[in-house]
Amino acid sequence: MPEAPQRFIPLLSYADAAAAIDFLCAAFGFQETFRMPMADGRIGHAELSHHGQKVMLASEWTPAGLVSPRALSGVHCQIHCQVDDVDAHYRRARAAGATIVGEPIDQPYGERTYRALDPEGHRWIFGSPLPEAR
Repeated sequence: MPEAPQRFIPLLSYADAAAAIDFLCAAFGFQETFRMPMADGRIGHAELSHHGQKVMLASEWTPAGLVSPRALSGVHCQIHCQVDDVDAHYRRARAAGATIVGEPIDQPYGERTYRALDPEGHRWIFGSPLPEAR
C-alpha cells in the first residue's frame, strides 16, 4: 500500500539559502530535489528530501516578513525528524559543523534524540525509537 502524501511541510527562511542547502545536505543528510533561483541571486524556492519527507526553504524576503532566525531573538520553532540511527546521524552532523545543543539521550517517551542548530539558528531535533518502543 502506498504511503499517504506528506501533509505538513516546513518552509524555512535563510539569509543565505544556498549555504543552508549545502549545510543541510552535508550535516543532516538531506538531498536537494528542486531549486528556483531568482534574477537577483536569491533562492525563491527550494525543496530538500530526507527519506521521502520534504522540507522547503527560500531566501529571506523581508517585504513578506520572512526572515532568518538570525534576525529574531530566541528560537521561533523546532523541526523534529525521525532518522534510522540517531547516534550515527549525530556523529555526521557534529563532524559537518552543526552546533549541538543537546547530546543524544534516551527520552522517557520511548525515543532517543539529540538537538542541533543549523548555521542560521533553526533548531532541529533528530530522533529514533528506542528498541523496546518499536
